[in-house]
Amino acid sequence: MSAIQEESVDGPNQVIQVLFALHPSFGAQELCGPLEVLSNALHKIKDPSTKAFECTVAAASQGVTSSSGLTVKADIDFDDALEDLKDYDILIIPGGRGVEEVIKKEAEPLAIIKAFAELQQSDPSKERSLLSIGTGSLLLGHAGILQGMAATTHPDYYTKMEIICKDAARRGDLEQTDVMEENYVVNNARFDLGDKLDENPFILSKRPDGRRQSIARKGSNAWKESVKRRESNARRAKLKLGGLRVITSGGVTSGLDASLYLVAAMVSHESAEEVARFLQYSWNKGVTVEGIDV
Repeated sequence: MSAIQEESVDGPNQVIQVLFALHPSFGAQELCGPLEVLSNALHKIKDPSTKAFECTVAAASQGVTSSSGLTVKADIDFDDALEDLKDYDILIIPGGRGVEEVIKKEAEPLAIIKAFAELQQSDPSKERSLLSIGTGSLLLGHAGILQGMAATTHPDYYTKMEIICKDAARRGDLEQTDVMEENYVVNNARFDLGDKLDENPFILSKRPDGRRQSIARKGSNAWKESVKRRESNARRAKLKLGGLRVITSGGVTSGLDASLYLVAAMVSHESAEEVARFLQYSWNKGVTVEGIDV
């Protein structure tokens, strides 16, 4: 059952379904970081029975090996993942050294990335999110998902990312991608900024490098409250990709930050803070949201 359903505010907390799509030579930390964050998130702090996310790993074979030699057993193959894709609320694409080989061979997870975006466009009644870690954004770019959006990637791949996105634009509708040198970038963010911007946990009032400050819609509302504030289907359908929340992050630690952002946006800010505390991680909350600036 998908977590994102029209429930009454007093209804039970739903488990949000997450699908990790792995390719050969993926980055182990780019999988394990978000997996640790989401696996430890709870709807109610200190209540283990209120697990917020359930994670599933998909790969082309039963075992898939990272660039560092870690072999992970997949829960399902891509055929099954595609068949059940409508059941998932979040699709996560880790990067790694194998990304360029995936692009060269037009291999998975390219097809599942495209299918997830197409699913949101055909059924905007649900709130879905697509998150890439590090060079995983190169796959989103090649798949044409980032046209007309803003995105980031691993700092060593900014130029490669620009080339891939320009090639995708030539194959598509010519819409360009704004490749940004940022921690992580959110497109089609869900939550309002609120009136008290100085209290928003995702606003950077100062940048240590002197660049412009970044801002995100506030993600401190509980999951039950989000039901009341969700956009109408018609409004979401008018957004790019049917309102699919597209998040790209710059690397391993940026992926942790982006994963915590998802917890804050979809569960509560308190839950995200508790996960960061438990993992002994200093959460960088500053985020860039496409189309919004202060």
